[in-house]
Amino acid sequence: MPISAKSRPRDNLRYAALFVGSVMVVFTLGYRLAGWSWSDSFYMVVITAFSVGFGEVVPIAEPWLRLWTIALIMLGCTGIIFITGTLVQWLTEAQIQLALGGKRMEHEIDKLKNHAIICGFGRIGRMIATQLQTGGIPFVIIDQAPDRVAEVREAGFLTLQGEATDEGVLRAAGIARARVLATVLPNDAANVFITLSARNMNPTVQIIARGEVPSTERKLLQAGANRVVLPAHIGADRIAHLILHPNARELLGGKTQSSIDFEHHLTELGLDMEEIEIGPDSPWVHKRISEVEADGAGRLMSVAILRKEGGTDLNPGPTAMLMPGDALVVMKRVARR
Repeated sequence: MPISAKSRPRDNLRYAALFVGSVMVVFTLGYRLAGWSWSDSFYMVVITAFSVGFGEVVPIAEPWLRLWTIALIMLGCTGIIFITGTLVQWLTEAQIQLALGGKRMEHEIDKLKNHAIICGFGRIGRMIATQLQTGGIPFVIIDQAPDRVAEVREAGFLTLQGEATDEGVLRAAGIARARVLATVLPNDAANVFITLSARNMNPTVQIIARGEVPSTERKLLQAGANRVVLPAHIGADRIAHLILHPNARELLGGKTQSSIDFEHHLTELGLDMEEIEIGPDSPWVHKRISEVEADGAGRLMSVAILRKEGGTDLNPGPTAMLMPGDALVVMKRVARR
């Protein structure tokens, strides 16, 4: 298999180190067989291979040992030159590739239009990037941590290393041409500042901001955010719904992407699904679906009846009767927050 240009310097360095190591081991054994101590043998090999110029550790009289030392000089010096050259080549090419890669990425970012900017490549930033890549939306990621920037570039995403609170970094990311900016840093103050800067630099860009505490939502909206997402609040809401209305959520098919999208659209429309237990004292026990919906005055619509004895009546008709122990799943209007 041919060696790629990217891996050749590293492979050459590995071969050079292996060659030098082999020379030192073999010639140390040779001096040891001549009766030298291990320390004298290794010391002689090191000062000879690295061309230090010290005298002989032990006077060499035997002809074969002099030939052995000559071979050590030739092979040792060649190995050191080889390993030094490959090390310089590896470091130089790495710097050149880094410089060219940065220029190429800047050029690609300069060509973006109607793209998305993601500020922060943490847990939420990774999820957003994956979804945008699947959806075919061009985007650029801004992060200040070198390890996360390296991870982003390894994944093949466009990225800029720097503080997203710096207007120069936002400008380099193409904020003036961007369609949407998502600032998802775990620092609320930073998200507010980024929102304010982005809104001043592009009055038409859609800004979606993350907030850690509910009190930040108002500040982000005042700074210019179009939407504010509170991950902790959303998570708590979903857990509470799963506890209070487990069967209603199962009707959506579990936690699949389609069910998540469906729930999102319901929320956008100001709707929600709720499970109502029909106990013996329920005002709707022994009532028909038409009567239940009439009592709701248009605020709810029956979706399914979960029967006590098992089974589910999807889209029940107006004459379907509710019995004790059943559960009624309804779609109802909710007040917008």
